[in-house]
Amino acid sequence: MGQHTTDTIVLHHIEGLVAEEKELYEKGEISDADKQRLGKINVELDRCWDLLRQRRALREFGRNPDDAEVRSAKTVENYQG
Repeated sequence: MGQHTTDTIVLHHIEGLVAEEKELYEKGEISDADKQRLGKINVELDRCWDLLRQRRALREFGRNPDDAEVRSAKTVENYQG
């Protein structure tokens, strides 16, 4: 995602990833390459949802949602809520 990201752009990216994920699962037999891609999709989805939550929280508290930053996969995947 680029310099000027909106909630709509993030949601469209999420929709694209979900569509790709669905296509991979619909193939039936999943190759090792497909498994790797699914893993990457899941991490990217987590990062997108995290960004969207950040944007919404900033907006809710009267701050600029553009201050939200895409966090690293390591940060998002190791988050302990």
